[in-house]
Amino acid sequence: MLHIINKSPLSNSSLESCLRVAVSGDILLTEDAVYAATSGNAFEAKLREAMGRFKVYVLQPDLDARGLGDRLMAGVTSVDHGGFVDLTISNNSCQSWL
Repeated sequence: MLHIINKSPLSNSSLESCLRVAVSGDILLTEDAVYAATSGNAFEAKLREAMGRFKVYVLQPDLDARGLGDRLMAGVTSVDHGGFVDLTISNNSCQSWL
């Protein structure tokens, strides 16, 4: 399953809920959720721990739009819009966490 999160973990609990409830799959961070994939943020340790169960992706255009392109955590894979489409195709289902 592809878990899509678009809210910052600093102001919303959708990523934390996903990590607590979901068992496995791919996580795609878009929009303000890309802050979770940056080095030095308050959520970094939780995301690193989750990387044992999930493959984590970030939408590169959203990362770049926020000026965070050089702060991507090791182990997180960036994708463009075509990569987003590929993730939706390669997963059986998608869950958007609100």
